[in-house]
Amino acid sequence: MADVKKIATRESYGNALKDLAEEFPQLVVLDADLAAATKTGIFKKAYPDRHIDCGIAESNMMGVAAGLSLTGKIPFVSSFAMFAAGRAFEQVRNSIGYPHLNVKIGATHAGITVGEDGASHQCNEDIALMRTIPGMVVMCPSDDVEAKAAVRAALEHEGPVYIRFGRAAVPVINDKPDYKFEIGKGTVVREGKDVTIVATGIMVDSALGAAEMLASEGTDAEVINICTIKPIDRDIIVKSAQKTGKVVTCEEHSVIGGLGSAVCEVLAEECPVRVKRIGMQDVFGESGSASDLVHKYGLDAEGVAASIREFVK
Repeated sequence: MADVKKIATRESYGNALKDLAEEFPQLVVLDADLAAATKTGIFKKAYPDRHIDCGIAESNMMGVAAGLSLTGKIPFVSSFAMFAAGRAFEQVRNSIGYPHLNVKIGATHAGITVGEDGASHQCNEDIALMRTIPGMVVMCPSDDVEAKAAVRAALEHEGPVYIRFGRAAVPVINDKPDYKFEIGKGTVVREGKDVTIVATGIMVDSALGAAEMLASEGTDAEVINICTIKPIDRDIIVKSAQKTGKVVTCEEHSVIGGLGSAVCEVLAEECPVRVKRIGMQDVFGESGSASDLVHKYGLDAEGVAASIREFVK
């Protein structure tokens, strides 16, 4: 495992913006005095005239992005998830969502893997908030490959998009020749028949690790990678649930309003089965290393396997 390539998706975000800038001349990037942390500094270094530092004024930045979009630009607005989704929620809703403007929000440092910055910065509510805005596409890529694909897809999509990126380096799991990305489509990354694991973001790697552990015990888990949480791939979820009869959701986010809620909504309407939601259980995070926090809250492969073991028993 030491040889597995690891890259933080916030790094992928910065690289993707720079790599796509020539192809999309209307692309501009806005940041709130955090270009070094969000990695939009990579874009700024290459295209300084197309990068705007709005200072520590995230709500105003959303309004600037809205105005730029009305001139034909495609603004990518960047800040920590706690500020982009939390502090600026009203402006995202009213200035971007309500008029359905072509603004993309790149939110970094989401979830408990922000680590030592603690509960005030560990946003575990952003997916829930963004899902409620009509017409907002919500994505949470699992690795470097998917993060770059999501940025391109957002640029090609007409309308508001929220993409969630992480601070911690994570394994690259989608570097396969047949990998394809499409907004609204999930991927079966491991076939199985006994239980369905629906995961998003960094939890896809945890789910795959858990599936391997369970396989050695005789439980055959199917793993589905859901990058686009809204609009969610209803068909892939229902098809797998019909096969296995049991569904587990995994997210580095509150179990309230995020992937778990989205999956439950689909299954309640189309295929009622038992569901176990793995994620932050209505609690705030705390300061600590990313790896220690992931382990404490049962979000690593061992924790996911233990929860599923109890669920299917």
